Amino acid sequence: MSEQSGAMARPRTSTRDTGEAQAAVRAWLRTRVPDPDAEVLDLAVPSANGMSSETLLLTARWTENGGPVERRLVVRLAPRVDAMPVFPRYDLAAQFESMRLVRDHVPVPDVHWYEPDPAPLGSPFFVMERLDGRVPPDIPPYVYGSWVTELSPQARSRMQDATVEAIAALHRIPDAPSRFAFLDREPSNGRSTLRRHVDATRAFADWAAAEHPSPLIDRGFAWLDANWPTEEGPTVLSWGDSRVGNIMYTEGADALPAAVLDWEMAALGVPELDLAWLVDLHRMFQTGAERRGVPGLPDFLRWDDVAARYAELTGYHPRDEEFHRVYASLRMSVISLRTQLRAVHFGEIAMPDDPDDLIRARCDLEDLITA
Repeated sequence: MSEQSGAMARPRTSTRDTGEAQAAVRAWLRTRVPDPDAEVLDLAVPSANGMSSETLLLTARWTENGGPVERRLVVRLAPRVDAMPVFPRYDLAAQFESMRLVRDHVPVPDVHWYEPDPAPLGSPFFVMERLDGRVPPDIPPYVYGSWVTELSPQARSRMQDATVEAIAALHRIPDAPSRFAFLDREPSNGRSTLRRHVDATRAFADWAAAEHPSPLIDRGFAWLDANWPTEEGPTVLSWGDSRVGNIMYTEGADALPAAVLDWEMAALGVPELDLAWLVDLHRMFQTGAERRGVPGLPDFLRWDDVAARYAELTGYHPRDEEFHRVYASLRMSVISLRTQLRAVHFGEIAMPDDPDDLIRARCDLEDLITA
């Protein structure tokens, strides 16, 4: 999860030495391919590394069955404990398995190896294919001017529809509770899928806040309890971090999903979780742009349009927009609080008197629960 909420600067994500990392990956690769002289070239730590994990980009070369092999790869590493991770649990095995299981339904990079042993690189990791394409930028957010704003209205509408189609394809995967049971880490104790998801977020919030609890986040959870839906949606695989910034799109006049990325927030959920996250993450960027006098993309990823397209594709009509958009904003606020406390920890910002001032999307959540 790369949380920005309209921010123009990125907090610290990695202090890894690339030379040491290259040597370590090379040594590990030689234990996985049938070539003791396998090489790792062009290893780099991308400047857009997310805050919930580390990523390494590289080219690997080796000889196999008498012929040369060259692959462009991505190494996704779990955060080290001393890096004050964003999430309390970073289950790389679950991410690896989720990507493996969804590849027949949506485009994802091929996953090659999972390494649970932290010894080779300092933390567990998995290795996947590196693909080409374009991703809506976070810094500055794509609404301020980017290839997304430069698309024709018709092409952007097709991009929106194709994005919703990818989410719908995930939700149509049959028998999600059994097929993705490894994502269900807590006993149900009679709770619904939505209740268990919210309870898990509440536990995350309690952990994330540490010694700095947020009155606004507490109010957000109280609002959810007071406005709980009378009827909940079906249980589906929820991608979790379903925003356009986590999709790599094709080049050219039409932007279609080439790869659905970032699976650390995958869980069992209801359809509205992914739809509201898609809409609300755009809304936060859009409102931030408008406050700065930038027109942005006011007609892009609106709830009514997204819900209507989803209903056409699945026959299920998303409901309880207000509840799910508040929940999306609340989840984003928890992540924002944690990442800003992380910045405090590393001395990048000072701790304010009011912990709520750390929440970059504070005004968005306040507006939603006081409307």
